[in-house]
Formats: sequence, C-alpha cells, structure tokens
Amino acid sequence: MNLKKYTDYGLRVLIFTGMKKEGELASIKEISSVYNISTHHLGKIVHQLTKLELVESIRGRNGGIRLAKPANEMNVGRIVRMLESDFTILECFDKETNHCVISPGCTLKHALNKALQAFFKVLDEYTIADLIHNEEELRQLMGLK
Repeated sequence: MNLKKYTDYGLRVLIFTGMKKEGELASIKEISSVYNISTHHLGKIVHQLTKLELVESIRGRNGGIRLAKPANEMNVGRIVRMLESDFTILECFDKETNHCVISPGCTLKHALNKALQAFFKVLDEYTIADLIHNEEELRQLMGLK
C-alpha cells in the first residue's frame, strides 16, 4: 500500500507543528524550508488541514498555524483516513468497477482487506505526540535549535 505524498506531507506538517512550544506558531515558509517542499503545495495541504480542523490558521503579520488540539489527542489512523480518499487496493474493492471473473470466489480480496484493517489498527495506536516523542533528535535532523 502506498500513501499519497499529500498524506505524507500532511503528517509532516502536523509533526512539525506539534513540536512547537505552546503559543508558538509554525509558518508554511518555515515548514517548506525544513522539508524542502514547495510553499504553494504546502499552502494547499495546510488549507485542507484547516478545513479538517486538524490545525488552526492565525492570520496577520505574526500569523501561522498551530495544532487545533493537543498532539496526544490527534490519532494517526484517523488522520490518514481523513487525508486519503481511496483505499481501493484491487479492482474488486469497488463493486462499480469490478470486472474480475473470479471475484465471487476469490480469497485474495479478503486477505488484502484483512491486511488493510491491520494497517489501520496499528496506526490507530499512535498519536501525533507519539510521533514526536524523540523531539530532540527530530530537531537536529531538521536543523532546528
């Protein structure tokens, strides 16, 4: 299974923003610089994260973004489900486009569905706080103080 870059970048934004001290805001420019992602692309992602109420956007000269709730209340599995629009691993996962002749008796789709559920079960065990527990190491890797 392959998550979209959009989801990857969205999670990176949440990780970066989650490392900010209380009251401190992150900027798209700052996140762009650390991850080497275009500010235009990040702007779209941050806009979506704001619409999903995962981050709050503060306008103005000293504006920026911050997590909409504490990092330990932000479940990674839930976030991935919100950001990913398609979990159709095989043609047979979508009844409208399924043309596979063995689909009615196929066990593969059940195995893959079980694997997908296991994937989410693991992600559901993590929060954004869990992803930043090694904050000092992450700061060094990002070139931050």
